[in-house]
Amino acid sequence: MTMTMLDGLLLRPFSDAQEIAPLTALLHRAYARLAAMDLRFMATHQPPEVTARRVAEGECLLAYDGDRLVGSILYRPAARTGGSPWLDRAEVASLAQLAVEPGLQSRGLGARLMRWAEARAAAEGAAEIALDTAEPATHLVAWYARSGYRAVETAQWSHTNYRSVIMSRAVA
Repeated sequence: MTMTMLDGLLLRPFSDAQEIAPLTALLHRAYARLAAMDLRFMATHQPPEVTARRVAEGECLLAYDGDRLVGSILYRPAARTGGSPWLDRAEVASLAQLAVEPGLQSRGLGARLMRWAEARAAAEGAAEIALDTAEPATHLVAWYARSGYRAVETAQWSHTNYRSVIMSRAVA
C-alpha cells in the first residue's frame, strides 16, 4: 500500500499507533447514526484497544483531509476472515470498519474505500469479498446491494443487539 491523492484527500495505510485514538473517534462519529437507531455495532462504542486489535487483523486504509482523518476501511485477507459458514470459506476475504466523517458521507468516499478493499481481495486471489451489517439498518443493506453485494446468510454476533446480514460480491 502506498500513499495516493484522491480528490484532494490523502489515502494512505495505517502506520502508527498514535492513529488509534483518532481512528476510534472517527468510528464513533461515523457510526453515531446507527447508535441513535439503538444498533450496537462494535464501532459505535469500541475502546482504542479494540480498534488496535481489529486494525492488526488486516490492512487499514485511512483517508486524510489535510491533518484531519476523514475515512477508514479495514481489509482482511481470506486467511483472516471467519466466524460464519460463508466467512469461513477459504476464498472469501472481508472488509470492516468502513467509516466516513458524517459531513462527508454520501459523496463517494465510502465507495472508493470499498473499491480499494475489493481490489486488494482480487489481487490476493480471493473469489469474494464479504461484509456484515445490521439487518435493521435497511439503508446500509440497500446501499451495499446497489454496490453489487448480495445477502448470503445471517449471523447473530455475541457483541451486537441485532441480527447481521452477511453480504458478499465476486471480485475475481
